[in-house]
Amino acid sequence: MAEIKYSATGRRKTSIARVNMSPGNGQIIVNERSLAAYFPRETLQMMIRQPLELAGMSGKYNISAKVVGGGPTGQAGALRHGISRALLSIDSDLRLKLKKEGFLTRDPREKERKKYGQKGARKRFQFSKR
Repeated sequence: MAEIKYSATGRRKTSIARVNMSPGNGQIIVNERSLAAYFPRETLQMMIRQPLELAGMSGKYNISAKVVGGGPTGQAGALRHGISRALLSIDSDLRLKLKKEGFLTRDPREKERKKYGQKGARKRFQFSKR
């Protein structure tokens, strides 16, 4: 019998996470490394596990993810978004719970580009009247 796999894509800033979930013992693998090895910060690990704990499926599924682009926080956010979407394909009744917590909403905030003739995106050079 073929193993059941659920997959989804999550995004945050410039990071993209491709998530594959299959029934198992709760192991999370990110880019061929364990969750603790890839995300050493405890806050990011907690953030990634949030949708699983909310759904009550923290030890029931193995997660394998490929994450590209951005930094650690963006990647963790993309992974959380991907896991939330994958949970929906498992059980569509979770939609209300996940939506209420904001795990299904794609965070649209991106870095604003630097403008020409000024120091940054918003910061200007000091104005001198004379």
